[in-house]
Amino acid sequence: MLFFAVLFITLALIFYTMGVFGEKLQKILKPWHLVAFWAGFICDTTGTSLMSRLAVGQSAINFHSVTGIAAILLMLIHAVWATVVLIRNNKDMMAGFHKLSLFVWLIWLIPYFSGMFAHMIR
Repeated sequence: MLFFAVLFITLALIFYTMGVFGEKLQKILKPWHLVAFWAGFICDTTGTSLMSRLAVGQSAINFHSVTGIAAILLMLIHAVWATVVLIRNNKDMMAGFHKLSLFVWLIWLIPYFSGMFAHMIR
């Protein structure tokens, strides 16, 4: 199960990074960015769910879990907001959306790396 958890978390990183930096480079939010955001969110929640099954019996409240929950919630808000922006087809909002994307991506990296480092220390 650890292999699949790591696989899904890594896919989340790939999808989310592609969406965020694709949007930043293209300077406007496009439908394929939205697909990448949702794919990243789905992969992250899947990987996190698998990781939580492996962590049974360990303390549930720690830096990694708190930042992880915050990151997943931000990813969800980000993907929903991107959906709204694309549906509204507001060019100004679509052009400025990358600022939010980069912020959410940076926050998401905190639990990604804290989980990796915590596992390496064990």
